[in-house]
Amino acid sequence: MFRPGIPRTGTDSGRGQPRPVDDARAPTAAERVRTLVESSVSAVLDIPSARPPEPAALGHGSPEARAVTEDGDVVLLVPASSPAAQLAGRASGDEVTAVMEITDVAPVAVPHRVRGRAWVAGWLTPVAPGERGALARLITARHPAGPPAADVAWLLLRLEVGEAYVDDLWGAEAVEPDDFAAAAPDPLAPHEADLLQHLAASHDDQMRTLCGLLGETGPACAAAGAQAVPLSVDRYGMRVRFCGLEGHQPGACFDARFEFPDPVNDVAQLRQAMRLLFEAAAG
Repeated sequence: MFRPGIPRTGTDSGRGQPRPVDDARAPTAAERVRTLVESSVSAVLDIPSARPPEPAALGHGSPEARAVTEDGDVVLLVPASSPAAQLAGRASGDEVTAVMEITDVAPVAVPHRVRGRAWVAGWLTPVAPGERGALARLITARHPAGPPAADVAWLLLRLEVGEAYVDDLWGAEAVEPDDFAAAAPDPLAPHEADLLQHLAASHDDQMRTLCGLLGETGPACAAAGAQAVPLSVDRYGMRVRFCGLEGHQPGACFDARFEFPDPVNDVAQLRQAMRLLFEAAAG
């Protein structure tokens, strides 16, 4: 059901792309997919049975908002006039098979900005009338701003998850529906973009001091004044992309992962963990 041939994000493919790092503590594949599904990053719905002959025309709309129910179903808010809404509305039962593809792009300027992709496949149906109120409230809780266009008719669809897959900076892995339903999104995800942009814009000097924690590579990194861009942050740590290191090919970069002493659950705990990290680098 998934599209084969997607290049692995974060691998060293001979084109100067960042190498993966070894991580002692990491979010599970199910947690990473759940985080992307419940985020606001770009997603596209594809309904294989309704694909047109022209490959360039693939895709049946982008959900305006997404949320996950307690049972692990994905609720999608789409325009009532969208192809996905029309196809699901005309079908009977659960015969509409759909794949939602989510593309995660780093919110800061950095080479190779696509951090990963996730695919969630299953069966697409309109939300039953008796459930619309509760699921609309769930969508509103996840996206309090609501639909951007008041003059557009919106429809709630349910994607019952049959399988999922993630291919990102951590690696590529399949996810079972039960694991997806049981997983929790990363608590820092709603704040990640603002946090990374702030670090990149206002703490460049401190970011560069992280060269001091790179072991044998550290002195060369510091001497070259390598650019250190915060690429991602989660409850377990921060990933940084270093570029411009002397002796590397032009445009070549590598990633390093800096773990926090303890997992963090909110922004206040993250600030404390970052302070300790920068103190260690300066020392």
